[in-house]
Amino acid sequence: MGSLLRLAGLLFFCLFSPGLQAAELTAAEVRAALAHATAGQGADLSGKSLAGLDLQNLDFSKANLSGADLSGANLSNADLRGANLVSANLTDAKLVRVKLNFAWIMRANFTRADLSGAILETLVVSQGMETRSEEAAIFAGAKLAGARIMARFSLDDMRGADLSGIMASADMRNQSMGLIRADFSQANLEAAHFDNAFLAYAKFHFAKLQKADFRGADLSHADFTGAYLIGADFTGAKLAGTKFDGAVLTDAKGLRQ
Repeated sequence: MGSLLRLAGLLFFCLFSPGLQAAELTAAEVRAALAHATAGQGADLSGKSLAGLDLQNLDFSKANLSGADLSGANLSNADLRGANLVSANLTDAKLVRVKLNFAWIMRANFTRADLSGAILETLVVSQGMETRSEEAAIFAGAKLAGARIMARFSLDDMRGADLSGIMASADMRNQSMGLIRADFSQANLEAAHFDNAFLAYAKFHFAKLQKADFRGADLSHADFTGAYLIGADFTGAKLAGTKFDGAVLTDAKGLRQ
């Protein structure tokens, strides 16, 4: 069943990603580059297309992947701790975003990785329809400021992550197959930063959001049902239609009583 799901996912990716750039390196060449990285400094794979490669279980810790294309790559169990995945500015000043569209990230470790300005859309986060705790990725202390996000982070460890200014609002003009939105349900987002983020219609069911920072964020129609929001700060946030059914709001700031 798992192999069929993987095949279906890859087929969907190929059919609906016409702009996919072919990988510039083979998986073997990537492994060689990682193996020959200088001690204390990760491999330099900046600006490379690694699209569609099987990169499971590889050690990308501290690697430079700025401006890289990882669309459709299988990063399951990959170690990306401290990796540089920021958007690259080329000599012609063109902004090149790191792409993780349709990437497989089950059990991947992005602890303290820098994904500022990256694109994380339609990530593959489970073998089946539901996310399981043993498949959750880790983004503890990661920086995703300004990233473009439309994916599921259910059950992920995102403690202290910087998600300030992320663009994660649902596009209500394109919802013919049901509401497609960013989903942080049951994720551990304690002390995470969402200040000035765009999170309209985002889902935070039963998420752990103690001391989370939502100052100035657009939370229109976001759903915090059952979320733990002790000490969270909503000062200046847009809260039109926002749901807090069953949420724990002890000492939360910026909410009109």
